[in-house]
Amino acid sequence: MMFWYGHGMNGWDYAFTFLAWALVITGLIVLVRYLASAQRTPNDTTPQQFLAERFARGEIDEQEYRTRLAALRGNPTTRV
Repeated sequence: MMFWYGHGMNGWDYAFTFLAWALVITGLIVLVRYLASAQRTPNDTTPQQFLAERFARGEIDEQEYRTRLAALRGNPTTRV
């Protein structure tokens, strides 16, 4: 015969339930904040800004900068 020590949950059951719900809620909050931050920071750099950054870092010289900038603006010049 099985003996029961009352009906319902005891202290450990309440603690486990509380911790489980706290973990689920925390996980949802972290997920929502992660997804919201990923949508908040789109890449708004235009091609002209990107080209200017490369020129400022010294990756391309002035002649190449001007040639590529002219091509982006729609009036490409021939390179010599």
